[in-house]
Amino acid sequence: MTTDPIERELLMGLARNESKATETIYKQHYNMVQAMIINNSGTADDARDIFQEAIMVVYEKAKSHEFELHCRLKTYIYSVARRLWLKRLQQITRFSSEVEEVAESVPVEEELEQHELQNQAFQMMEKAMHSIGEPCKSLLEAYYIHRKNMAEIAGDFGYTNADNAKNQKYKCLTRLKKLFFAQYKNQAV
Repeated sequence: MTTDPIERELLMGLARNESKATETIYKQHYNMVQAMIINNSGTADDARDIFQEAIMVVYEKAKSHEFELHCRLKTYIYSVARRLWLKRLQQITRFSSEVEEVAESVPVEEELEQHELQNQAFQMMEKAMHSIGEPCKSLLEAYYIHRKNMAEIAGDFGYTNADNAKNQKYKCLTRLKKLFFAQYKNQAV
C-alpha cells in the first residue's frame, strides 16, 4: 500500500470500514478538498459531495489487495477529488475543452504546495490575532470579519468619532503586522 505505517493503518482501517479511520481521514483532508473546490467555482455542498466520492474511490482501492500508494495519502485524495471536480465541471459547462486545458496546465503538486503555504500563513495570522490582545482583536474582527464601518465601530467601542476609531484600527493593524512578520521570520530561520 504505502510506506508510511500510519497511512497504511488508515487505509487498512478504511478497507475494514472502521469509523475511526474514516473520521481521521475526514479530519485530516476535508478542509484541503473543500478549499480546492470553493476556489474553483464550487460550493460547500459540492465539496462535501466530491470528498465523499473521493473517499469512496480510496475505499474501493484500499479494499483491493493489489493497490499500491506511491505518494502521500493527502496527495492521492487531493488528486482524486481534483479529477472528480474537473469531471463535474466538464459536465456542467459547455466549454469542456477549456476545463481540460486547465487540468493540464496546473500540476497537482504545485496546487497542493500552494495550499499548504497558504494554510501555514493563515495559521500564523490566527496565532498573531490571538496574541494581539484586546481591544485590538475585537476591533479588527469587527472591521475585517463582521464588515462594520468606522461609525459603527466607534459606537461599539466607545470612541468619540469614526476618525478616532480609524486611527485605533491603524495602530492595531500595525501591531498585528509586526506580530505576524516576527512569526514569519522565526519560521523561516
